[in-house]
Amino acid sequence: MSATSDQQELREEDIRKHYAAATALVTGFDHAPRIGSEAPQTTERSPGIRSSRRFRSTTPGLATRRSATRSTVSLRETIEAADAEDALPSPLQATALHALRRALAISEALGEVLSEVTGLAELKRQNLEGRLPATSKAEFGSLLTDEALAVGFTFANATVHLLRDHTPETTVQIGDVEEILPENAQLMLHGLLWELDQKLDTAADDGALIATVLAFAGQVMDKLALRASTAAGTGVFGSNSWHVAADDFTINGFAPASKARGTKLAMTFKKPHEVVGNHIAKYQSLRLAKMLMAYDFERRLNPFAELGGFIFTFMGDGAPGTGKTTLIQMMAGLLNGYCETAGYAFRYQNFGIDNIDSYQGKSGQNAKAFMTNILDPGVIGFGTIDDIDQIAGKRGDRQSSAGQQEVTAVFMEAFAGANTVVRGNCTFGMFSNYPENVDDALRQRAGARFLVDGPQTREDYIDILALLMGKNHDIPLGDHELFSAQEIKRAVAASFESHNRPKEAGLLKVFEKVSGEIGALDDITKLGTYLKAIQQADPRFTGRAIKNITDAVKVRAMDFELPDEWMEEPELFLFRDYETKKGMISELRKPITVEMVVQEINRYADSEFRYADKSDEVAIEAMVRDFGRQAEAKKRYLGGKG
Repeated sequence: MSATSDQQELREEDIRKHYAAATALVTGFDHAPRIGSEAPQTTERSPGIRSSRRFRSTTPGLATRRSATRSTVSLRETIEAADAEDALPSPLQATALHALRRALAISEALGEVLSEVTGLAELKRQNLEGRLPATSKAEFGSLLTDEALAVGFTFANATVHLLRDHTPETTVQIGDVEEILPENAQLMLHGLLWELDQKLDTAADDGALIATVLAFAGQVMDKLALRASTAAGTGVFGSNSWHVAADDFTINGFAPASKARGTKLAMTFKKPHEVVGNHIAKYQSLRLAKMLMAYDFERRLNPFAELGGFIFTFMGDGAPGTGKTTLIQMMAGLLNGYCETAGYAFRYQNFGIDNIDSYQGKSGQNAKAFMTNILDPGVIGFGTIDDIDQIAGKRGDRQSSAGQQEVTAVFMEAFAGANTVVRGNCTFGMFSNYPENVDDALRQRAGARFLVDGPQTREDYIDILALLMGKNHDIPLGDHELFSAQEIKRAVAASFESHNRPKEAGLLKVFEKVSGEIGALDDITKLGTYLKAIQQADPRFTGRAIKNITDAVKVRAMDFELPDEWMEEPELFLFRDYETKKGMISELRKPITVEMVVQEINRYADSEFRYADKSDEVAIEAMVRDFGRQAEAKKRYLGGKG
């Protein structure tokens, strides 16, 4: 990948001149940590004489642990001690050492460039010579912090990028990263390397070693990006881009590297005609798959996200056996095929009930890792949360575990939080048989609703029977054109028209009352009046619901399918520059009509009334059972007394 015109090349000679300093950091230095309370223990030895390899217990859980205040740092010794049975470093250990040295050199070269651009280099010279003006001290301190955040993030970012092809299946628990020292770049690197050295001390093999380095670097990036979001002067680093040609590594501020690996899927994919019924859900999934492919990796933005109409989150709900899994298999299969054709990295991941952990905080960490994986701007991502009613707990529900509550908090912040950025490279689908059991605020963060209602018509049932029967029989088909009812455009048009009037009884009363009072809903004022009436009937119908409806209307304005040939021949569309792709999409956009708005209001409000009715009915049934048990207990108690 070549650097784009707005990128600056971080020259190889500027990186390599920092190799000596980076090697010294990896080999050994002293650091006085700020965490821990014990006195630091140091061992003196003659220069150039290496100590023997550390003893390491091979019994899981009994790995040795050094004092939290140990001041001598030698990543080289620690890494080479990951396999105590071998006196020589393994190839993977050598790879980790070279990657860390290279990452350190890249980060220091980047810090040097930033110092010149921001004027920090001159302030450093003045401070060294004792002639820094008192009026410049505040600026000096601020710029030192900015440089420290940028250098620390770049070190972690480069480390992950350089080790990306060695990611193991091993999972590790590394605890929280605490030794983050933003006073200056050198102190930042010393603190990070000291803590990495501490965490690597428990790595019993090469898999755990690499997993620990990657987990540590990922957590460092998260913490520094969060800190930078509240810092005053990180704009130079955040708004510029640098490219390292030798590693095909692009530094885009506080964002992970663009070069990423996809997921090799072991999944049974389904073709669109194998999804029987579910017409709107199937149609939206087909379109969403093609929308994702419009993502521009250089601009890190999707034209659909800028123009409106991109589906970042959606809720798929329906009764058991109506085809939610089949819908996931279809969409994942389409994306996997499109990405293979275009040469893009595709990443699919499901967050399941097995990610809920009994250890406090671990469930939240799992949810955060899931979100980070799919949000990675270097991939096309598809994340699913199946049976979300079992995974994410309702706030205030005493039956929800602490882990479920943690997951709910992470998803709410990620889907519509203060720091949420929708680039258009990924989408998240929440699926449930019982969406009424999902926390109201989390459910409303689903921008689109896919009603997965399965086969509905006589033709649907004939099609699904023929499909599932297979071909190993001689039973005649009869008078039926197989799969003609699954013709998507005709079926979708009929499905949308069916929402000209509400389907849920409670909403239908509101609709008829408002229509009877003000007539046809044919202007903004009347539509707003209808929305207010819905809110009066269901207080949970808030401003977020209006946003979701308007987003759905914008999706309808993009109610077109990108031509199949654009996916099959990437040069026609996928490999075009961002502005060209945006223009091609804009030409296909349709005007917004009153009918679209009414249909989307009814479609969204129907789902909310359906959830509310089910939720209320479940609560009533539970109370009836409780009253029945109380009555029976009282009867038995009094009978026993008699």
